[in-house]
Amino acid sequence: MPKLLPVAHQAGLPLEKLLIKDAPSSEAIEMDVIFVGAGPAGLAGAIELARLAKNDPEMGELQIAVLEKAGALGEHNLSGAAVNPRAFRELFPELQDKDFPFRQQVDKEAVYFLTATGAFRVPTPPTMHNVGNYTASISEMTRWLGTKAEELGVNIFTGFPVDSLFVEGSAVKGVRTTPSGLDRDGVTKRGDYTEPTDLTAKVTVLSEGTRGPLGQAWREWQKVGTANPQIFALGVKEVWEVKKPLDRIIHTLGYPVPLDAFGGTFVYPYGPNKVALGVVVGLDHHDPKLDAHLLLQKLKLHPLVKELLEGGTMVEWGAKTIPEGGWYALGERNSGDGVVLVGDTAGFVDVPSLKGIHYAMQSGIFAARAIFQALKKGETGAGALAAYDQMVAGSFIKSDMMKTRNMRLAFKDGFFVGAAKAGLMTITGGRIPGGMIPMHADAEAPRDAGRTAVPAVPFVPDNVLTFSKLDAVFKSGNATRDTIPSHLIVGKDVSAEVASFYEHLCPAGVYERDGETLRVNAPNCIDCKATDVLGPRWTPREAGSGPKYREM
Repeated sequence: MPKLLPVAHQAGLPLEKLLIKDAPSSEAIEMDVIFVGAGPAGLAGAIELARLAKNDPEMGELQIAVLEKAGALGEHNLSGAAVNPRAFRELFPELQDKDFPFRQQVDKEAVYFLTATGAFRVPTPPTMHNVGNYTASISEMTRWLGTKAEELGVNIFTGFPVDSLFVEGSAVKGVRTTPSGLDRDGVTKRGDYTEPTDLTAKVTVLSEGTRGPLGQAWREWQKVGTANPQIFALGVKEVWEVKKPLDRIIHTLGYPVPLDAFGGTFVYPYGPNKVALGVVVGLDHHDPKLDAHLLLQKLKLHPLVKELLEGGTMVEWGAKTIPEGGWYALGERNSGDGVVLVGDTAGFVDVPSLKGIHYAMQSGIFAARAIFQALKKGETGAGALAAYDQMVAGSFIKSDMMKTRNMRLAFKDGFFVGAAKAGLMTITGGRIPGGMIPMHADAEAPRDAGRTAVPAVPFVPDNVLTFSKLDAVFKSGNATRDTIPSHLIVGKDVSAEVASFYEHLCPAGVYERDGETLRVNAPNCIDCKATDVLGPRWTPREAGSGPKYREM
């Protein structure tokens, strides 16, 4: 059977754009600490750092900036999300769970194995227990955290995507933001053109989320290795207003995800009249025509889910990638001279428990504590900031991820073999004969070009339960202007076969096979970064581009 190897068609990381060795502008804004990205990790870190400074009379006021590419907080944040409240409790010990921006507490849960028409309830795996946790919208949590940060004097700048890191020797010295108002050619300046802004800092925290280009560039530049390469999944999610409340969270295995791919689905109650549902599928799958958006549409037609949605209305749609490599895919270090990596940028996600938010927030808290001590000593080099890595290594982040260090990796051989190995590792605390299961990067996983996941009769959305990609993108709130320059770097030798692969891979209809060529509809992009993993590279684009999530 012919093979398609994604890495053979992928452009390299544009280090010359992402790393600037020239000095910042003489008009650069001086900050003490910059957080790149206003997700839970960045905002938790900013809150903890501001609070530490305020409580230490010797420190004085710190100038802390959080730069967010979205036009408003929460608009680019998407997650499951069944939240372990542990990090919220640590960050806000004066508050109770009822004060946090959660939708509802989890009292009941169920796991099903699905066939095309049936649903068989199975015992909930120990790693997936959620009773006592909360369902929540990460967009809402981010807005709430932003308010708390501003109350402490943190400077939050929305609509400030970051293009590049300023570097000198081995040190990160600050950032340059992305210009706005360039025409489609990327050169001509429109009437609303805005120059990039340079900002300097003693420490830059990369909290840019999954598959962050600055984090990738820093690791490659500093040759920070990993035991295994990081691997990713793509999640596609919808929020629905429904007629009757859902009283439990639901996870499913099997249909519609192929059994030789890793993944599953979720349906979470979002309060009395809403539910969130989604499909997550690993990007190391073997089928070049597998389409995560289509899998979600098929899920909604399954009797188990269809009954929950009937009479309801789809409110919002979105997608994002998730780091899945676990402990063995973390960098040898996540700190360096003037820089720290936190949250999804570092890869702090425990896939078997479907959790990342409390790890992200805790890593932000640890980063703040290490940075605070470094600033007090007047030393922000790699040696001082290594305290961050030591805090992570001595915390529940490591202990949790070590227990499940091989579970996701076991599924590279298919569902049933993976399930058997995962069951063994639940008993042994992650230990298996031979130690670490080796993995290759998603782009190095060959695709079986002769296979097809496309049904004989093409899928036609009914616009009631199921929707096309373009209709779904509309529901993401995407308001990117049509004349924006393309921010996607397409590799060479993109054949019709590869173009078809990208078309199915992208959940937002950015890529289309047009005869024997690839057509790129860059304004459709919702920044999920799926093709950055397997195909065209994603780079930052002008402020406010992309989705405008409210309830994701």
